Amino acid sequence: MLGSLNMDLVVKVPHLPRAGETVLGDRLGRYPGGKGANQAVAAARLGGQVGMVGRVGADDFGAELVANLAANGVDASGVERDNSAATGAALIFVGPEGQNMIAVAPGANGRLDTFDIERAVARLQSGDVLVMQLEIPMAVITPAAEAARRAGARVLLNAAPAQPLDPGLLDQVDALVVNEGEARAIVDKASPEAAAAALHAIGPRIAVVTLGSNGSVFCDESGLRHVEPFHVMSVDATGAGDAFVGALAVGLANGLPTEASMRFANAAGAAATTSLGAQAALPRLEDLRRLGLDLSFSEP
Repeated sequence: MLGSLNMDLVVKVPHLPRAGETVLGDRLGRYPGGKGANQAVAAARLGGQVGMVGRVGADDFGAELVANLAANGVDASGVERDNSAATGAALIFVGPEGQNMIAVAPGANGRLDTFDIERAVARLQSGDVLVMQLEIPMAVITPAAEAARRAGARVLLNAAPAQPLDPGLLDQVDALVVNEGEARAIVDKASPEAAAAALHAIGPRIAVVTLGSNGSVFCDESGLRHVEPFHVMSVDATGAGDAFVGALAVGLANGLPTEASMRFANAAGAAATTSLGAQAALPRLEDLRRLGLDLSFSEP
C-alpha cells in the first residue's frame, strides 16, 4: 500500500450544510483515516498481508495513526515521520442517511517523493498487488505504477478524489476503481456501464465503477457485468469505498476470479456503512459471513 494517512474529525449533522450555512451537529468524533490507511486496514481485517508506505507528521495524530495500523495487523514500518509537515486531517460532516461531505488538509501526505516509491516497490514480490489512491502526489503515482509492474506486481488504483488521469498511467493499471463522479472526471459517459466499458478500453485490465447501494459494475476482457448489492441498514458511508478497495485487493491477491472478487468487495463496502467512522467501521470476515457471503477461499 502506497497512500495517505489522515486523522478524521467527524460530526453528525441533521442535514449537510449549504454554502454559507452553519449547522449545529452532534459531538465531534476522532477516527484514524486517510484512503491509504483505510484501505490497508480493510485488507488486513479481511485476511490480507499488508505493508503501508506513507508519511505522517511528527505530532500526536501521526503517532496515533501508526499505532492504529499496527494494532490492526498492518506492517507500519514503512510509514515515515516527517518533521516538515503536520499529519493529514479530514473534516467530515455526516448526514442522517449516512451521506457525507469531506474536506482534506493533506499535510505530510503531499510530501511523498521518489524515496517513498523506492521503499514501496522494494516490498513487492511477483504477484503482489500495489494499491494507490489520489490523496498523494500524482508525480509519485505514475512512476510507482511503472516500477511495480516491472517488479512483477499488479497495480490497483482507486482514482479518488476525482480528477482527470493521464492515459499513460491507466495503461499501467491492472484494476481501476472509481465511483460515478470519479468516472465522469475521466470519461464523460451517460451511464456507469458505458463509463466502465470506456475506461477498460483506454487501459485498465479491470475497470470498476461503484454504485453505492446499487452495487457495482465492471468491465474486463470477458465483457461488462453488474454485481448485485448487499442490502444493509446504512448509518455512515464514509469508509465504504475504502472497504470495497481493500476487499477487492484481497480477492485478487487470493487468486479469486474477477466477479467473485467484486462480490467480496460489494459485501465489504455494504458492511462498512453500518457503523460510524472510516477505519472504525471497516468489517472483518465474520461480518461478511453474516451477510451470507461464501468465504471458503479464506479458510486454511
